[in-house]
Amino acid sequence: MSTAEKPPDVLGSGAGLGAAVSAETHQELGAVEAVRARGYWEQVWRRFRRDKIAILSAVFIVLLIFAAFGGSRILEHQLGHGPNTIFVGTKAIDPDLNPNADLMQHIQDPFTLKQTTLVLGASDRLGRDELLRILNGAQVSLEVAIFSTILTMFIGVLMGAAAGYYRGLTDTVVSRVTEITMAFPALLFIIALAATVGPRLDEITFGIFANGVVTLVLVLSVFGWFYPARIMRAQTLSIREKEYIEAARMVGASDGRIIRSHVLPHLVAPIIVYSTLIVANFVLVEAGLSFLGLGIKSPTASWGNMLADAVEFYTVRPTLMLWPGLAVLLTTLAFNLLGDGLRDAFDPRSSH
Repeated sequence: MSTAEKPPDVLGSGAGLGAAVSAETHQELGAVEAVRARGYWEQVWRRFRRDKIAILSAVFIVLLIFAAFGGSRILEHQLGHGPNTIFVGTKAIDPDLNPNADLMQHIQDPFTLKQTTLVLGASDRLGRDELLRILNGAQVSLEVAIFSTILTMFIGVLMGAAAGYYRGLTDTVVSRVTEITMAFPALLFIIALAATVGPRLDEITFGIFANGVVTLVLVLSVFGWFYPARIMRAQTLSIREKEYIEAARMVGASDGRIIRSHVLPHLVAPIIVYSTLIVANFVLVEAGLSFLGLGIKSPTASWGNMLADAVEFYTVRPTLMLWPGLAVLLTTLAFNLLGDGLRDAFDPRSSH
């Protein structure tokens, strides 16, 4: 063999891998930066922030919460009247005794004789402020929906996790109770409740809620927990068969510790996703019951009873149905889109 023809150097497996990495990154081997491992929640956030619609929905919900619980109080202070202030005998009511729905009405308060403004006009024949009642209706709807969701998810996760983990008799009892709850005529029960002890129950406010909020939270929670319970049961049945659960049993961990340390953390993702979807559903249910006169009742503002009052004027003042209708539509749409975005962020396979 001539000296001009030297045999190629023989590279070890490590050198071959290094050469491959260097060729792939177009950098010297020593210049290749280490890839930083990303945590689970960081990956969820990176996937979620790419969903612009979900981000916009989250921003809308945050602004709605601020407007309902803080902005309405600021606006009441600035305008000098509340959502239940009556403006009978002013131009808030036209000569045909219909509410004047013109925007930015400057009127004089008949009791204080001060000038004030109805930004979206009057909401009914009593001349009450449409905008303030929509904001207060948002507060009522969010209180009912959020607190009902918290209580519903608590019962559902507890029942579903117990049924899925223990199985056997526990699973049988929970499944039968779930089926009974699903088959129970909830609307008939609500009608009977409203016709009997409903008015007295509505007076339970704990000093912070509007009349009827606590009643609706309890009713919706009692008849709404079965949906998350079935989902959590199915998730727990899958989780309990994992290797790390068997390993925890082998080292002597108790059932309570396994559920607390290994089962519940893996239920966080479905709990967050389904909570947003349940909130949207409860907003619709509250509005529907209030529209029928079974939920929040006047003078307390609610989007449902505002729509019920607006039906009387839909031919002459159609905007009275527009504003609360848009509020219900945009709120439920925002929560649903947020739920879809969270579902895709937690489980990217669901978007394919």
